[in-house]
Amino acid sequence: MIRVSKEGILALEKLDRTKLVNSLSGYKSAVLIGTQNQAGANNLAIFSSVVHIGANPPLMGIVQRPASVERHTYENIKASGVFTINHVPIAFYEAAHQTSARYPREISEFEACGFTPVFSETISAPYVAESPLRIGLKLEEEIEIKSNQTILLIGSIQELFVAHQLAENENHIDLSSLNTLLVQGLDTYYKVEKMATLPYAKFAK
Repeated sequence: MIRVSKEGILALEKLDRTKLVNSLSGYKSAVLIGTQNQAGANNLAIFSSVVHIGANPPLMGIVQRPASVERHTYENIKASGVFTINHVPIAFYEAAHQTSARYPREISEFEACGFTPVFSETISAPYVAESPLRIGLKLEEEIEIKSNQTILLIGSIQELFVAHQLAENENHIDLSSLNTLLVQGLDTYYKVEKMATLPYAKFAK
């Protein structure tokens, strides 16, 4: 076992340090966050920092980098109060990765990267038509993480769209059956494979 100290991590070049630390939290769902600015321009950006916050009320969060430079996703969410989370089909991993490029504000990543915006009557932010699992959220809370000035945006789920009907008596979405994408770090992508579903764990006296 090789030990890497905090000092060793901090001594790495910026890109190497970023890639290392980003990979430590393991596999995560790759999602596309859809937003729209006040001029009606659609924005799309890949995120891997989506977290479950709670089920009652149904809340999800995304971690946003510090707003020290232009952050179109963050600015659009703040202005409109809504956003969408769209799981990425495996076949679109390259196009999804390309949304991380620094496009000018007037260029829509939907058009530039080959995705199709669709809208509902509930959420003004665009969904991704190619996504098999789409979630519409309303911004509820913004929390600054003082340790590094990143921002946790918490949204309440207003609606969701799923390609497959939920199994009877099992309100669970099997992402492996939807063929959605996993990501580790900033640029390495994986497929989902279901291993098992276990019963609720109870302490045996």
